[in-house]
Amino acid sequence: MRKTSFKRKSTPLFSAKTADKHDLYQRSVQDPDFEVGFITRVFRKLRGRKPLSVREDFCGTALFCAHWVQSDEKRTATGLDIDPGVLEWGRKRHFASLGAALDRVTLLQQDVLDPGPRGFDVGVALNFSYWCFKDRPTMVRYFRRMYDSLLIDGVFMLDAYGGYESYQPGLEEPSKIKGGFTYIWHQDVMDPISNHVVNHIHFEFRDGTRWRKAFTYDWRLWSLPELRELLLEAGFSNVTIYWEDADENGEGSGVYRPRKSVVNEAGWIAHILAEK
Repeated sequence: MRKTSFKRKSTPLFSAKTADKHDLYQRSVQDPDFEVGFITRVFRKLRGRKPLSVREDFCGTALFCAHWVQSDEKRTATGLDIDPGVLEWGRKRHFASLGAALDRVTLLQQDVLDPGPRGFDVGVALNFSYWCFKDRPTMVRYFRRMYDSLLIDGVFMLDAYGGYESYQPGLEEPSKIKGGFTYIWHQDVMDPISNHVVNHIHFEFRDGTRWRKAFTYDWRLWSLPELRELLLEAGFSNVTIYWEDADENGEGSGVYRPRKSVVNEAGWIAHILAEK
């Protein structure tokens, strides 16, 4: 699926024999600097102050948490994930470089549906991770957990994807990533009755090796109207869709603006801001 473009530093040659799938994922999919900047800008516009505390659900390797606390010496981050292995990977990879900022990061091995920590300016659930919840009651339950965790003027940021190509099984056009490998998004299963989808991430390398199904996702494809309705049902007072502007070539520009109506595209990624 289309990702926001951003510059990447040169990296050494990769191979399926030596590569680390979490490292490949971070380089291919995540852009924590953009996410931190976007949240900061939008929150300041909405609330008139800089957000300091964040709760990241499905935090994985905690790359976002690390960048959040490095962006301001007053910031704190709490990451929740159910997978102990990926949390440990993040601790080993990111925490050594944090220095004193390490004291401002907390990682919890926890189901996001369980009662958790409270008192956050911002909550985030990125890379469509919350789509593991496939029915409306469970999704509302999750949104209420996040609602309860936020301060009275807190904001919840999510992302979503869609477009008419999202309903078509098949391989997306490969994306070449600096360092010598290619990222491939594969929509394997799409059931239009239930909106059940199974997607994979594959990697290919310059040396001719491949890593098929490095990651597999078993989700429900949720629409923006459904998500807005469920967020409001969970108690949020206002839900705004931020849509990506196109550049002169018709590609994603990396600039997201609040929109009430758009023309559908083959594939899109939107950000959702839910205000408490």
